[in-house]
Amino acid sequence: MTNSYYVLTCLFGAIGGSLFGYDLDVSGGVTSMDSFLKIFFPEVFKKKLMPHAETDGYCKYDNQMLTLFASSLYISAMVVTFLASYLTKKKGRKASIIVGAISFLLGGILNASPKG
Repeated sequence: MTNSYYVLTCLFGAIGGSLFGYDLDVSGGVTSMDSFLKIFFPEVFKKKLMPHAETDGYCKYDNQMLTLFASSLYISAMVVTFLASYLTKKKGRKASIIVGAISFLLGGILNASPKG
């Protein structure tokens, strides 16, 4: 028997999955943006601008530090998952949801704030 609790649980789970996919897409897109590469990975930016007749687009982003940066986002998410499970065990789900929401809010504020 389906009731509103199960429908809402499935809806919020689907929204969470959509946000996770969106975050993956954004972090992948940022690492190929010219403005990001100019500041943090200038050697990759220079390589991107050079015409390569014999290589495809993926070879232009072949840089160990850029790969490490992209991977660190996912590794840190995995580590925080273990910390969240400890918080949930000790303080309950409500506390872990509040901490996650606050960190998401702070990240949004940092992204929206003017960089000066």
